[in-house]
Amino acid sequence: MAAPDTPRTDDWWRDAVIYQVYPRSFADGDGDGTGDLMGVRARLPYLAELGVDALWFTPWYLSPMVDGGYDVADYRAVDPAFGTLAEAEKLIAEAREAGIGVIVDIVPNHVSDQHAWFREALKAGPGSPERARFHFRPGRGENGELPPNDWPSQFSGNTWTRVPDGEWYLHLFTPEQPDLNWSHPEVRREHEDVLRFWFERGVAGVRIDSAALLTKDPDLRDFVEGTDPHPYIDQDEIHDIYRSWRALADEYGGVFVGEVWLPDSERFARYLRPDELHTAFNFNFLSCPWDADRLRRTIDDTLAEHAPVGAPATWVLCNHDVTRTATRYGRADTGFDFATKRFGTPTDLALGTRRARAAALLTLALPGSVYLYQGEELGLPEADVPLDRIQDPMHFRSGGTDPGRDGCRVPLPWEAEAETGSYGFGAGDEPWLPQPEDWAPYAVDRQTADPGSMLALYREALLLRRSEPGFGDGPMSWLPAPEGVLAFDRGHGLLCVVNLSEEPAVLPPHGRLLLASGPLDSEGLLPRDTAVWLRA
Repeated sequence: MAAPDTPRTDDWWRDAVIYQVYPRSFADGDGDGTGDLMGVRARLPYLAELGVDALWFTPWYLSPMVDGGYDVADYRAVDPAFGTLAEAEKLIAEAREAGIGVIVDIVPNHVSDQHAWFREALKAGPGSPERARFHFRPGRGENGELPPNDWPSQFSGNTWTRVPDGEWYLHLFTPEQPDLNWSHPEVRREHEDVLRFWFERGVAGVRIDSAALLTKDPDLRDFVEGTDPHPYIDQDEIHDIYRSWRALADEYGGVFVGEVWLPDSERFARYLRPDELHTAFNFNFLSCPWDADRLRRTIDDTLAEHAPVGAPATWVLCNHDVTRTATRYGRADTGFDFATKRFGTPTDLALGTRRARAAALLTLALPGSVYLYQGEELGLPEADVPLDRIQDPMHFRSGGTDPGRDGCRVPLPWEAEAETGSYGFGAGDEPWLPQPEDWAPYAVDRQTADPGSMLALYREALLLRRSEPGFGDGPMSWLPAPEGVLAFDRGHGLLCVVNLSEEPAVLPPHGRLLLASGPLDSEGLLPRDTAVWLRA
């Protein structure tokens, strides 16, 4: 969290820069090829120098890892691949000493099929109290051979699996991730206990996975496209859950960020009412193409939908589920949609990297908080993972047409000339996903020595964001600008200008250039796909 002497708001989360750690791929402390908490602890000085306020960890709990840890078997245990609970407690404490908060990830929609509750449910049989914690139902058809309904999956494939005694259970994701029944009081009590467990260990906040999916239509009605309400997305009853969670978080001074994918801005804002979640991810911005008009409209819409509830916006360019920014911005289609991910999509990486540098300054200048996915500060491109090494279930459940999400999850390169073959990721030669052979220029040590690197740009940007007035939470107003150029004033004379047009742009009157994503041209004009921060 921000140091006390920095010009930030009291509510640190309103304008924080939060770094997303995907533990398997950040740093490997024990040399087994998988990133772990020991590795993160060793790299805390790097994160402190980068200048982030908090770390969001994707799940580190005990898990069979069918879906990258989002299939949780025990929320109170750390998976041995990552370390121990004692090590997690040390990490939380050491990060706090470095001025960095820790945010853990909770997956309330489902658990692993290896969770004790689900194993008990399978043994107990139809009609048992153990099965009431989940959505078990008899099938349709003459002999129950058809699923109870036709709900579409959040991944490709079916949403129901039949067990040997003939009943079916619901799983909006993989069969190894059975959905919990949130109308059951034990389910609610258990999750509140889990929240207390981690708040008592000093975490600063909790990220809520698939936050709009928890409550289901009690009759499990069939899904009909366009009907309202949806039978399992954004049910009204879900807000009772988050109100009880907020009361609990307030006891500990903890904060929530929800993963909420909703097209309706009014429905989205309900999750951010003062007695519910503190913040929610802004997926409209993440998926927006590199287009000035579209970006401006998305920024306006985001600020407008947050304003009625007084919540800060969040801005994010990438996460562990989407194509890396440098790659995405170098394609003909610069937006993001799961349905359009395909092998072999042509990419101009130099163009994408130039745009990613400009997007970094745009994002960090907007009002609110920013989420930074590990490796984005290095400008990493999407990696091409060999077919025989892909692990993501999205790939397999698509019948092999979707490359999946492993390309943005490849372990980080730390040392260009490391003694091992994993660029300093760990002592072993073979990380859990293979790193491209041409990644040496992206390594942390190589970029640290290069003042023009992406890492140098991010370090300088985060330093200015902490020390200069006008950044973070607060007002914003658009300035007159040529077509294809975004220009806005953040107050205190702080201006941001981003040129998305084909021609160089004249900068507005200013006294000082604070930072540029790339050099100005010989006439002092702002080149295409370049951003600057100015002090008027």
